Amino acid sequence: MILRKLTGLLSGLAVVAAGSGVCAQEPDFETLRLGRHFTTIFQTGSAGDVWSRMSEEMQAALGSLDQLTGFQASVRLTFGPQTEMLDEQTERHGAVRTYRRHATHASGAEVVWQWSFGPDDRIEGFYVRRVPEEAASEYLEYETRAELRLPFDGEWHVFWGGRTLEENYHAENPAQRFAYDFVVYKDGKSHGGSGARLTDYHCWDRPILAPAGGTVFASVDDLPDQAIGETDARRPAGNHVVLDLGEGEFVFLAHLRRGSVTVETGERVRSGQEIGRCGNSGNTSEPHLHMHLQTTPNLTAGEGLPAQFRNYKADGVLQERGEPVRGETVTVGN
Repeated sequence: MILRKLTGLLSGLAVVAAGSGVCAQEPDFETLRLGRHFTTIFQTGSAGDVWSRMSEEMQAALGSLDQLTGFQASVRLTFGPQTEMLDEQTERHGAVRTYRRHATHASGAEVVWQWSFGPDDRIEGFYVRRVPEEAASEYLEYETRAELRLPFDGEWHVFWGGRTLEENYHAENPAQRFAYDFVVYKDGKSHGGSGARLTDYHCWDRPILAPAGGTVFASVDDLPDQAIGETDARRPAGNHVVLDLGEGEFVFLAHLRRGSVTVETGERVRSGQEIGRCGNSGNTSEPHLHMHLQTTPNLTAGEGLPAQFRNYKADGVLQERGEPVRGETVTVGN
């Protein structure tokens, strides 16, 4: 059960609004205190006390206190009271601090609780979910056959990426086992202003490029960009392009801006060619680019493939061939 990260394929970015790192860090005792406090409240107290500490962006994403109250009731009914805390940790990335708890509950479920707090201690992100498992894969040692480049120029942030669930929540889905979500950060945040408008987001309308030469297998360009807080779970990829790279490799580039897709089915594209612009269409919580490689052009059928990119910088270090991971800043062309 998740808030601000929507269940299903190609879902929203995350529960943490401005991003959270995955590196081991010394405990932040104030973040521990806040995380413990709100976990206890959500398990045993009033949803109104949680609602009153949420940022305006979080409240807009949820819709109303009644919706949060209903979610709280569902969590309590599904999992029951906590019986044992197995682990807790804190992380800091930019201006956002994150608390994560792994616990068992009376239902027998192992559950992850996660809270993220901004510099003013407002709640910027929250989720509760049963502990997932990484999807089995026959492709863990696979080497990408296409000569892949990152699907953009300039500096972007890896919001989700890697092979473990800690690095990449997509890893529980067989087709998206090695997927990526990319955003653009400035001053430790993915947006300026309140984050209520699509144009507040730094990646909005940035060019998205073909990561390799190939043939357009499918393209969609006429779906609306969702307002912040709205989603389209029926059409999870939104406006998107699927490229056939040959040798059984298909790449999906999703959540593109309406009216920006420049390629059509059957068209041959070259590596680095603009194929659209970053948007917020489909099942998404904020503007970002979703990309993954898989064995078929069918979003719901196929096996995910590792995507190894050529000649980019990760946190300023040149990578001749690599797989970006969550929390890295990746740069192409600078």
